[in-house]
Amino acid sequence: MTNAATRLAEVHANIARACKQARREVSDVTLIAVSKTHDAPAIQPLIDAGQRVFGENRVQEAQGKWPALREAHPDIELHLIGQLQSNKAEEAVALFDYIHGLDRPSLLTALAKAMDKAGRLVPCFVQVNIGDEAQKGGCPIAELPAFLAAVRTTPIPLAGLMCIPPADTEAAPFFAFLAKLAADHGVTGLSMGMSGDYETAVMLGASHVRVGTALFGSRG
Repeated sequence: MTNAATRLAEVHANIARACKQARREVSDVTLIAVSKTHDAPAIQPLIDAGQRVFGENRVQEAQGKWPALREAHPDIELHLIGQLQSNKAEEAVALFDYIHGLDRPSLLTALAKAMDKAGRLVPCFVQVNIGDEAQKGGCPIAELPAFLAAVRTTPIPLAGLMCIPPADTEAAPFFAFLAKLAADHGVTGLSMGMSGDYETAVMLGASHVRVGTALFGSRG
């Protein structure tokens, strides 16, 4: 197998082991290959190995490489996992199948308008500022009930909650807290876990894990 295929098989095996320990079905976990900073030739080996779900941080970067890749592989699913500026809402709705960074009323309004204009509904995860970090995006925990209520007044499909725990900190308590918030608010999807902690995230209920370095090697 190629290096990409080997890395992909290893990540899938780790997810399967975590699912077994947590008594979950492997089919309940979606692996998002985070392809930010990687060009099309670097992405192609993972596609060849069977990966079909990818994540990008920036709209402009994704626009530069994914249209051609998706034309060749129409079954690819593309997720926007980075922060989204409201003025990029129309472009994001046109390109992505899921958006993980819905975190404020102004973006909710922009996305609702963009989806109405495009005649296309893109499921969104509400990003929660789970560590209450001033420098990070995400809906403040105290504002989450009201924001989820606002999302539910729109046609936008609510895919779940998303978080990025504080760096250099044990992630498990934050994942467990996000899972509790989701349960408390009747939300099922949980986008959480990256290369260093995706197995823990799976153990604690992640429906989507966002893995870059473990699949691509350095960068991403």
